[in-house]
Amino acid sequence: MFDTTKTKVKKKTKKRPSTQTYLPIAEIKEDVVILKDGTLRKVLMTSSINFALKSEDEQNALISSYVSFLNSLDFPLQIIVQSRKLQIKPYIDRLAASEKKQPNELLRIQIADYRSFVQELVDIGQIMTKRFYVIIPYDPTSNKHKSFWARTKEVMKPAFTIRLKEERFHQRKEELEVRVRQVSGGLQSMGLQLVEMDTQALIELYYTTYNPDISFTDALGDIDKIQIST
Repeated sequence: MFDTTKTKVKKKTKKRPSTQTYLPIAEIKEDVVILKDGTLRKVLMTSSINFALKSEDEQNALISSYVSFLNSLDFPLQIIVQSRKLQIKPYIDRLAASEKKQPNELLRIQIADYRSFVQELVDIGQIMTKRFYVIIPYDPTSNKHKSFWARTKEVMKPAFTIRLKEERFHQRKEELEVRVRQVSGGLQSMGLQLVEMDTQALIELYYTTYNPDISFTDALGDIDKIQIST
């Protein structure tokens, strides 16, 4: 006799790869972005110049300075302009907290009216903010001071889960810092203000870039307090 009872076969559920699998970033540490191919990135946030409000002589001087700056570089440079809806929630929360603590009833009403006005203004106007970033790369193969074989040896293993050894990482970081100083000097000579983004700021930048909708309502918070389960 054959058992005609149907046996249920449990199908193994395939594990879906995490989002990090598709990102080119291996890790972010010591204010430096390390990509999976072993190259490094440093990100500077810069101010802007209202070119249209400058006189003709000032415009020509800026163009000349910018051309000289570009000609002085012997490595690629990436400039990114990022537009985002104004994140007003933290400011609104501070106003709400101040409203609750305010003992004077008249001032409390005024704060509430002002809070409603700001919230309505942002919702109706869809106010956008623009931020400007300069990305400075360092690729071991582009270092002309090293021999071909020395440069090739450093990138023989563009490992998927690359983790640079501390000594090699700090050596590459020092060479990247030389480029950062060169770029900073050139841009500051044009009247721009620069800020080097630290580890916290870099993680927040990539978090908001890859999660524009979620990040608007759910801020990342302090990375030191985030627990990562593996």
